[in-house]
Amino acid sequence: MAERTYELIELVGVSERTESEAIRNAVRRAAETLQGLDWFAGQQIRGTIRDGEVGEFQVSLNLGFRLMGQDELRR
Repeated sequence: MAERTYELIELVGVSERTESEAIRNAVRRAAETLQGLDWFAGQQIRGTIRDGEVGEFQVSLNLGFRLMGQDELRR
Protein backbone atom coordinates (compact mmCIF):
# COMPACT_ATOMS: atom_id res chain seq x y z
CA MET A 1 0.00 0.00 0.00
CA ALA A 2 1.30 3.43 -0.87
CA GLU A 3 2.09 5.88 1.88
CA ARG A 4 -0.54 8.56 2.36
CA THR A 5 -0.66 11.93 4.02
CA TYR A 6 -3.96 13.57 4.88
CA GLU A 7 -5.05 17.08 5.63
CA LEU A 8 -8.05 17.75 7.84
CA ILE A 9 -10.59 20.50 7.49
CA GLU A 10 -13.58 21.20 9.67
CA LEU A 11 -16.93 22.01 8.10
CA VAL A 12 -20.46 22.52 9.36
CA GLY A 13 -23.21 21.03 7.21
CA VAL A 14 -26.72 22.39 7.57
CA SER A 15 -30.13 20.92 6.77
CA GLU A 16 -33.68 21.72 7.75
CA ARG A 17 -34.57 18.00 7.54
CA THR A 18 -32.01 15.60 9.07
CA GLU A 19 -28.52 15.26 10.50
CA SER A 20 -27.68 12.84 7.71
CA GLU A 21 -28.65 15.37 5.06
CA ALA A 22 -26.52 18.02 6.81
CA ILE A 23 -23.49 15.70 6.54
CA ARG A 24 -24.23 14.93 2.89
CA ASN A 25 -24.56 18.65 2.12
CA ALA A 26 -21.14 19.38 3.64
CA VAL A 27 -19.44 16.48 1.82
CA ARG A 28 -21.10 17.34 -1.50
CA ARG A 29 -20.04 20.98 -1.27
CA ALA A 30 -16.46 20.09 -0.31
CA ALA A 31 -16.24 17.66 -3.24
CA GLU A 32 -16.93 20.55 -5.62
CA THR A 33 -13.56 22.13 -4.78
CA LEU A 34 -11.34 19.47 -3.17
CA GLN A 35 -9.72 16.39 -4.66
CA GLY A 36 -8.77 13.26 -2.76
CA LEU A 37 -11.63 13.30 -0.24
CA ASP A 38 -11.56 9.95 1.54
CA TRP A 39 -13.41 10.10 4.84
CA PHE A 40 -15.31 12.16 7.39
CA ALA A 41 -15.79 12.03 11.15
CA GLY A 42 -18.76 13.62 12.86
CA GLN A 43 -17.79 15.84 15.79
CA GLN A 44 -20.88 17.61 17.05
CA ILE A 45 -24.58 17.91 16.34
CA ARG A 46 -26.39 21.11 17.16
CA GLY A 47 -29.19 23.13 15.66
CA THR A 48 -31.62 25.96 15.95
CA ILE A 49 -35.03 26.06 17.56
CA ARG A 50 -37.87 27.98 15.97
CA ASP A 51 -41.29 28.23 17.60
CA GLY A 52 -40.60 25.22 19.81
CA GLU A 53 -39.51 23.00 16.90
CA VAL A 54 -36.17 22.06 15.39
CA GLY A 55 -35.45 24.73 12.78
CA GLU A 56 -32.29 23.23 11.33
CA PHE A 57 -29.62 20.66 12.04
CA GLN A 58 -25.97 21.72 12.08
CA VAL A 59 -23.38 18.95 12.04
CA SER A 60 -19.73 19.75 12.62
CA LEU A 61 -17.44 17.27 10.91
CA ASN A 62 -13.84 16.76 9.96
CA LEU A 63 -13.08 15.77 6.40
CA GLY A 64 -9.86 14.03 5.50
CA PHE A 65 -8.37 14.40 2.05
CA ARG A 66 -5.19 12.99 0.61
CA LEU A 67 -2.38 15.31 -0.31
CA MET A 68 -2.03 14.14 -3.89
CA GLY A 69 1.05 13.77 -6.05
CA GLN A 70 1.46 15.35 -9.48
CA ASP A 71 0.62 12.06 -11.20
CA GLU A 72 -2.77 11.87 -9.39
CA LEU A 73 -3.62 15.50 -10.11
CA ARG A 74 -3.20 15.04 -13.87
CA ARG A 75 -5.92 12.35 -14.10
